[in-house]
Amino acid sequence: MATKLDEQYIREALKEAQDALKAREKPVGAVVVQRSRVIGRAHHQTKALRDPTAHAAIIAITQAANTVESEQLANATLYVTQEPCCMCVGAMLLGGINRLVFGADDVKQGACGSAIDLPANERLNRKLTVTRGVLAGDCAAILRKSTVGSRA
Repeated sequence: MATKLDEQYIREALKEAQDALKAREKPVGAVVVQRSRVIGRAHHQTKALRDPTAHAAIIAITQAANTVESEQLANATLYVTQEPCCMCVGAMLLGGINRLVFGADDVKQGACGSAIDLPANERLNRKLTVTRGVLAGDCAAILRKSTVGSRA
């Protein structure tokens, strides 16, 4: 169940998504929080970096690991504006992130119940608690902004 704190951190991720929109990237933003402290934040940068792996969640996880000087992010939560893909969920599991909170579903590539459900796979050695739909309307709205201009 979502809390006021979840909404607060999704709003931080939405700020990152807005930065992505300004940069003409897919407007997805992410923040990693550990012990009530933001330790990583990012937005999609696949075009700027010419890197298909430069998703908001991946870059935020990398920043967080550098902040705490460890590849393991125990007791960390990742907040992201759109449901993560398989690559991003895999990075969360490998990094030891134990909680994910996201806004908008991604019916085409979402790996937390929309297209596939990796966190529900009991064969994996790590568990990821998922809270979905936090500020979903706001998160979906910014994603729609990126497609409006490209339809013309």
